[in-house]
Amino acid sequence: MLLRHWPRLQAARNDFPANGFAASLSTAAGAGEALTFDATLRQLCMQPKRGTPTGQRDWIIFGIIGWDFRIQRPQHLARELARQGDAVFYIEPTFVADPKPGFRVRQIDPDLQLYAVQLHLDAAPQIYFDAANAAQTEQLRQSMALLWAQWGIEAATAMLQHPYWSELALGLPNTLQVYDCMDHHEGFGGMPEGLLQQEHDYMARADMTVVTSQWLHDWAVQRGRSDARIVRNGCDYAHFHAPAGTTYQPAQPRKVIGYFGAIAQWFDVELVQKLAQRFADCDIVLVGDDTVQAGRSLAQLPNVRMLGEKPYAELPHYLHGFDVCLLPFQRIPLTLATNPVKVYEYLCAGAEVVCTDLPEIAQFGDLVHKAATHEEFIAAVEQALSQPADAAGRERRQAFARSQTWAARASELRQGVQQIALPSISVIVLTYNNWAYTEACLNSLFTRTDYPGRLEVIAADNASSDETVARLKEWAQREPRLKLVLNERNLGFSAGNNTGLAAATGDYLVMLNNDTVVTRGWLLGLLRHFQADAQLGLLGPATNHIGNESKVPVHYDTLAQMPAAARAWTLAHMTQTYPVPTLAFFCVMMPRAVFERVGPMDEEFGRGFFEDDDYCRRIEQQGLRKVCADDVLVHHRLSASFDKVDNGERQALFERNKAYYEAKWGPWKPHRYRDA
Repeated sequence: MLLRHWPRLQAARNDFPANGFAASLSTAAGAGEALTFDATLRQLCMQPKRGTPTGQRDWIIFGIIGWDFRIQRPQHLARELARQGDAVFYIEPTFVADPKPGFRVRQIDPDLQLYAVQLHLDAAPQIYFDAANAAQTEQLRQSMALLWAQWGIEAATAMLQHPYWSELALGLPNTLQVYDCMDHHEGFGGMPEGLLQQEHDYMARADMTVVTSQWLHDWAVQRGRSDARIVRNGCDYAHFHAPAGTTYQPAQPRKVIGYFGAIAQWFDVELVQKLAQRFADCDIVLVGDDTVQAGRSLAQLPNVRMLGEKPYAELPHYLHGFDVCLLPFQRIPLTLATNPVKVYEYLCAGAEVVCTDLPEIAQFGDLVHKAATHEEFIAAVEQALSQPADAAGRERRQAFARSQTWAARASELRQGVQQIALPSISVIVLTYNNWAYTEACLNSLFTRTDYPGRLEVIAADNASSDETVARLKEWAQREPRLKLVLNERNLGFSAGNNTGLAAATGDYLVMLNNDTVVTRGWLLGLLRHFQADAQLGLLGPATNHIGNESKVPVHYDTLAQMPAAARAWTLAHMTQTYPVPTLAFFCVMMPRAVFERVGPMDEEFGRGFFEDDDYCRRIEQQGLRKVCADDVLVHHRLSASFDKVDNGERQALFERNKAYYEAKWGPWKPHRYRDA
């Protein structure tokens, strides 16, 4: 069974310790003295990996509870997503106290790609009491970078269940963002204001917000998420519909009124006291951790049995011994937002269920008894004891539960992610001869741009004299995302790009030279910077070869080595940008709204030189920023078209355009490289 997933497991390239795989700066690259973080990443990225298959995304679930804590929604969804064929990494809310970046991984099930991960974080703070500071966030990013490199994660869906993780999740490359809002966190009380603000900020930026109840949906709509999806809790029908072995029996032959779950601030202790007094001839059995000292008063009642917390595997044993199952909750803000898991689980057994009349109980219809007051609750229990449902009634309850499984919920979640539609993007590729370069560019665009939104690639050809036009027409016949603009003469760089920009329909516009090769996730990576910064006007990626600050020290000998080298660089620079006075237009992105303010490129620059300087000055006039995204890298060959132009002609064009630029903007400042 383990061999089925060996390609993934082999990626760790470590011994298999008792608690799973471990990696850090001292262990990830093998035995010996610790390497630097950057060196470790480079070594890991160069090793062969399975990688996330094209068209798929691994799940990164940022947990609110530990995997081995009480089995609840987080673990159920993680397991079902893995059963449906995805790799799932469950990030534990507890850390390994280590000042060096790293992680521990253990496989939860030998038949599934389901892994629990503990990240290294100095001092191992609790996630529930304060947001991570800048230093902690950076160490967490480095720990995640090692995980991504070592386990070959190339595309992911991050599902966040606690706001502590928001800054970390938002920085992950090529990752969709899903907020799984399980509860009304403000209803718990005591959550720090900083974490609540992070929740609101993350929900606003998430690609999809999922809620568990109608109350939470209404709350999300009030916070601007009218597109929030309800994915309620569910049940493990196979686990609960029949007892596993023996059934709970009271010490004396009598009926049992039972409850399993947390006995916490929302538990109505006074109501249970009244039930115990009214039904003195029944046992009141409570299975669960008592965090509010309810036992101090309830234990004084002779028919109350407080059994404490029991393993998840044993719950059917108790459930099938209950004559009536209880949901005795107070009506408080927290419970008004709650979709109670245990009601689904009770119904798996076809049991009689009596619930406090909370908003989410309405979905169960007449399958359960509802009560708005203590008196109504006691009367409902009496009816359930004296007039239990017949076999047909029990089957109706079980049939409902069979339709509300965690597998069904995971399918709803996957469907929602598949329907995520990010802003549309148009990529303009200006072509002039050099078909081999153009073909490599288009191949990379259509195989590595796994962008979850409408993608439009516009090839604007400047009257190529080689095979380019014929080959572009062949491509357009088999690739519906490719649109052609065939200019009758060579219009030059600015005017040629303008014809592509005029044909573009996207919310965002990219100008991309045909002598480039993109990396997986590049387009989503660029978009994220605009979503995070409203003052960003123009953005370019880092690259291997360009005459300004966008050039970074990334090294590879062949294009086949380029993706791994690019991953090592970009993983080390998650979320990072570098200010660049003048972006080179081998690859730049801008929102359509910015383009409409700034206008098309100045066609007076003819075949080229200084048109990118000019456009950057115009961006500055609008009070907008220009930066290089260090977490995105695009390979660039540099000057594929100009290499074929006579040096004298090039120099004359340079001098002419420099004079024209300086007449508009004053003395030109030569481009430079980054400081060492």
